[in-house]
Amino acid sequence: MIEMTIDSIRVSLMNYQRVVILKEKDSDRYLPIWIGPAEADAIAVKLQKAPVQRPLTHDLLKLVIDALGAKVDHILISDLKGDTFYGKIVLSVDGGQMDVDSRPSDALALAVRLVEQPEDAPIFAAEEVLDKAGIMLDKETGKPVQEMEVGGAVGKKPSEEELKKMSAFYDFINTLDLEDLDKHKS
Repeated sequence: MIEMTIDSIRVSLMNYQRVVILKEKDSDRYLPIWIGPAEADAIAVKLQKAPVQRPLTHDLLKLVIDALGAKVDHILISDLKGDTFYGKIVLSVDGGQMDVDSRPSDALALAVRLVEQPEDAPIFAAEEVLDKAGIMLDKETGKPVQEMEVGGAVGKKPSEEELKKMSAFYDFINTLDLEDLDKHKS
């Protein structure tokens, strides 16, 4: 498992789809995940510390987990099949662990509600998911780089079939304005 952080939420100007951009904690590799508008808003509300009058759905989920005496150990982006990402909320309950199947967007919306310290609800991605959908961005153009270098090793160039499967990801990323990726960080 590779630790990730939520870098940003973006909206494609071409089709108004939302994507959450996760960034590998110790690298410049990114993982774009398409999410629905409600989940994008739920994540953005917490990231921007916008006040809400009543608890949102993910706030309610946090309250229920707390009331049951459980603790979120971590979030895992566990798999990618076709264009569908899979996630898990890993709970610590009664001295054991319990995996709860979740859409990554819901798990991430929960994770941002748990963070008082960075280690409170870490986000991880399975290495296989990053191998399939992780991208490196050219620092000058902000566009995806076909061949990536991770941890000093150069990744293999994807096959024609892999490129075809991932073309929707690259097409989407190429419609985003990524020039200001690091501008919101202090």
